[in-house]
Amino acid sequence: MKIFLVVFAVLFLISTPGWAVLGEYENSVPSDQQRMHAQLRQVAGQGYTVSQLRSTNGQEVREYVSPAGLVFGVAWQGPTMPDLRQLLGSYFPQLQQAAQSPRRRRGGPLVVKNKDFILVSGGHMRSFHGFAYVPSLLPANVPAEVVK
Repeated sequence: MKIFLVVFAVLFLISTPGWAVLGEYENSVPSDQQRMHAQLRQVAGQGYTVSQLRSTNGQEVREYVSPAGLVFGVAWQGPTMPDLRQLLGSYFPQLQQAAQSPRRRRGGPLVVKNKDFILVSGGHMRSFHGFAYVPSLLPANVPAEVVK
Protein backbone atom coordinates (compact mmCIF):
# COMPACT_ATOMS: atom_id res chain seq x y z
CA MET A 1 0.00 0.00 0.00
CA LYS A 2 2.80 2.43 0.86
CA ILE A 3 4.58 1.75 -2.42
CA PHE A 4 1.31 2.48 -4.23
CA LEU A 5 1.06 5.83 -2.44
CA VAL A 6 4.63 6.78 -3.39
CA VAL A 7 4.06 5.80 -7.03
CA PHE A 8 0.72 7.66 -7.05
CA ALA A 9 2.34 10.76 -5.55
CA VAL A 10 5.17 10.78 -8.11
CA LEU A 11 2.72 10.33 -11.01
CA PHE A 12 0.49 13.06 -9.61
CA LEU A 13 3.41 15.43 -9.24
CA ILE A 14 4.35 14.94 -12.87
CA SER A 15 0.90 15.82 -14.23
CA THR A 16 0.15 19.26 -12.75
CA PRO A 17 1.16 22.75 -14.05
CA GLY A 18 4.68 24.11 -13.56
CA TRP A 19 6.44 27.18 -12.25
CA ALA A 20 9.87 28.82 -12.35
CA VAL A 21 12.67 26.34 -11.82
CA LEU A 22 14.89 26.10 -8.75
CA GLY A 23 18.46 27.07 -9.58
CA GLU A 24 17.54 28.76 -12.85
CA TYR A 25 16.50 32.26 -13.89
CA GLU A 26 13.09 33.65 -12.96
CA ASN A 27 11.97 34.47 -16.52
CA SER A 28 8.97 32.09 -16.58
CA VAL A 29 6.85 33.75 -13.86
CA PRO A 30 4.42 35.56 -16.26
CA SER A 31 3.74 32.36 -18.23
CA ASP A 32 3.35 30.44 -14.96
CA GLN A 33 0.80 33.02 -13.86
CA GLN A 34 -1.24 32.50 -17.03
CA ARG A 35 -0.97 28.70 -16.96
CA MET A 36 -2.03 28.59 -13.32
CA HIS A 37 -4.76 31.26 -13.70
CA ALA A 38 -3.14 32.86 -10.68
CA GLN A 39 -2.75 36.24 -9.15
CA LEU A 40 0.86 37.38 -9.02
CA ARG A 41 2.19 39.44 -6.16
CA GLN A 42 5.82 40.38 -5.80
CA VAL A 43 7.24 41.27 -2.41
CA ALA A 44 10.71 42.70 -1.87
CA GLY A 45 12.75 41.34 0.99
CA GLN A 46 16.19 42.35 2.23
CA GLY A 47 18.40 41.11 -0.62
CA TYR A 48 15.79 39.02 -2.46
CA THR A 49 12.32 39.14 -4.03
CA VAL A 50 9.41 36.75 -3.57
CA SER A 51 7.03 36.08 -6.46
CA GLN A 52 3.79 34.73 -4.98
CA LEU A 53 1.41 32.92 -7.32
CA ARG A 54 -2.03 32.09 -5.93
CA SER A 55 -4.49 30.11 -8.02
CA THR A 56 -8.27 30.16 -7.84
CA ASN A 57 -8.25 26.73 -6.15
CA GLY A 58 -6.14 28.09 -3.27
CA GLN A 59 -2.77 26.70 -4.29
CA GLU A 60 0.12 29.05 -3.57
CA VAL A 61 3.67 28.86 -4.86
CA ARG A 62 6.35 31.25 -3.66
CA GLU A 63 9.55 31.68 -5.67
CA TYR A 64 12.49 33.29 -3.91
CA VAL A 65 14.70 35.18 -6.34
CA SER A 66 18.16 36.63 -5.81
CA PRO A 67 19.16 40.09 -7.11
CA ALA A 68 20.87 38.24 -10.00
CA GLY A 69 17.48 36.80 -11.02
CA LEU A 70 18.19 33.21 -9.93
CA VAL A 71 15.53 31.19 -8.10
CA PHE A 72 17.28 30.09 -4.90
CA GLY A 73 14.21 28.73 -3.13
CA VAL A 74 10.61 27.69 -3.63
CA ALA A 75 7.77 27.01 -1.22
CA TRP A 76 4.22 25.76 -1.70
CA GLN A 77 0.98 25.16 0.11
CA GLY A 78 -2.52 24.27 -0.93
CA PRO A 79 -5.06 21.58 -1.64
CA THR A 80 -2.90 19.95 -4.34
CA MET A 81 0.80 19.45 -4.88
CA PRO A 82 2.52 21.61 -7.48
CA ASP A 83 4.46 19.99 -10.32
CA LEU A 84 7.66 19.30 -8.39
CA ARG A 85 9.41 17.97 -11.50
CA GLN A 86 9.03 21.44 -13.05
CA LEU A 87 9.51 23.37 -9.84
CA LEU A 88 12.71 21.55 -8.80
CA GLY A 89 14.20 21.06 -12.27
CA SER A 90 17.58 19.32 -12.08
CA TYR A 91 17.08 18.70 -8.34
CA PHE A 92 13.99 16.50 -8.90
CA PRO A 93 16.00 13.22 -9.15
CA GLN A 94 17.21 13.79 -5.57
CA LEU A 95 13.58 13.96 -4.44
CA GLN A 96 12.76 10.75 -6.33
CA GLN A 97 15.74 8.98 -4.78
CA ALA A 98 14.73 10.07 -1.26
CA ALA A 99 11.10 9.03 -1.80
CA GLN A 100 12.18 5.54 -2.84
CA SER A 101 14.80 5.10 -0.13
CA PRO A 102 14.19 2.11 2.15
CA ARG A 103 15.53 4.21 5.04
CA ARG A 104 12.82 6.85 4.59
CA ARG A 105 10.55 7.27 7.62
CA ARG A 106 7.06 6.45 6.35
CA GLY A 107 4.13 8.59 7.47
CA GLY A 108 6.24 11.67 8.18
CA PRO A 109 7.42 14.52 6.01
CA LEU A 110 9.73 13.81 3.10
CA VAL A 111 13.12 15.33 3.87
CA VAL A 112 16.10 15.66 1.54
CA LYS A 113 19.10 17.27 3.15
CA ASN A 114 22.57 17.47 1.65
CA LYS A 115 25.11 20.20 0.95
CA ASP A 116 23.61 21.02 -2.48
CA PHE A 117 19.86 20.78 -1.87
CA ILE A 118 17.36 20.96 1.01
CA LEU A 119 13.71 19.92 0.69
CA VAL A 120 10.95 19.33 3.25
CA SER A 121 7.51 18.32 2.01
CA GLY A 122 4.49 17.05 3.89
CA GLY A 123 0.79 17.23 4.36
CA HIS A 124 -2.26 15.19 3.51
CA MET A 125 -5.16 15.27 1.06
CA ARG A 126 -6.32 18.87 0.49
CA SER A 127 -3.51 20.29 2.61
CA PHE A 128 0.01 20.00 1.16
CA HIS A 129 3.00 22.17 1.98
CA GLY A 130 6.74 22.25 1.59
CA PHE A 131 9.83 24.15 0.63
CA ALA A 132 13.14 23.61 -1.11
CA TYR A 133 16.27 25.67 -1.55
CA VAL A 134 19.85 25.53 -2.78
CA PRO A 135 22.22 26.69 -0.01
CA SER A 136 24.94 27.79 -2.45
CA LEU A 137 22.49 30.13 -4.23
CA LEU A 138 21.30 31.98 -1.12
CA PRO A 139 22.16 35.68 -1.47
CA ALA A 140 24.66 37.12 1.00
CA ASN A 141 23.12 37.90 4.39
CA VAL A 142 19.87 36.02 3.56
CA PRO A 143 19.24 33.15 5.99
CA ALA A 144 17.77 29.88 4.72
CA GLU A 145 14.80 30.37 7.07
CA VAL A 146 13.25 32.94 4.70
CA VAL A 147 12.27 30.08 2.35
CA LYS A 148 9.08 28.88 4.06
